[in-house]
Amino acid sequence: MDINDKKLQVSAIQNGTVIDHIPASNLFKVIDILGLDKIKSQITFGTNLESKRLGFKAIIKLADVFFMDEEINKIALVAPEAKLNIIKNYKVVEKRIVEVPDAIVGIAKCGNPKCVTNIENIVTKFQVVSKKKVALKCHYCEKITDSEQMEIF
Repeated sequence: MDINDKKLQVSAIQNGTVIDHIPASNLFKVIDILGLDKIKSQITFGTNLESKRLGFKAIIKLADVFFMDEEINKIALVAPEAKLNIIKNYKVVEKRIVEVPDAIVGIAKCGNPKCVTNIENIVTKFQVVSKKKVALKCHYCEKITDSEQMEIF
């Protein structure tokens, strides 16, 4: 038997979402922020897969799971170059490139412990100052929070 005959295959999903081009180091952040550890659907993920663009990437396949825009914005904060493939009847019916929006409301915490949003019950608001290496400027205290410091809820 030839070595090329010994590839393992991951079964296709009938309906659901494939999140591709996640930086390998951020796979578990994506799983955490989307709460994927709590869903009952079939989930397949791979990490440290070779990628020409990223060096190494991760991928998540979710059966019967589709995301709302707010959840896609969360993905964008930790995987700004991710791609979503929407699967219906085993076929890709839609491809979406995850894009970091110009503003983020209510899904990330300000990194400044003295910010009013960390003291009072105020919804966070950020202006995105960098989309490539995600960085957010707080509307209230103007502190810049980068992807390393970012806490998403």
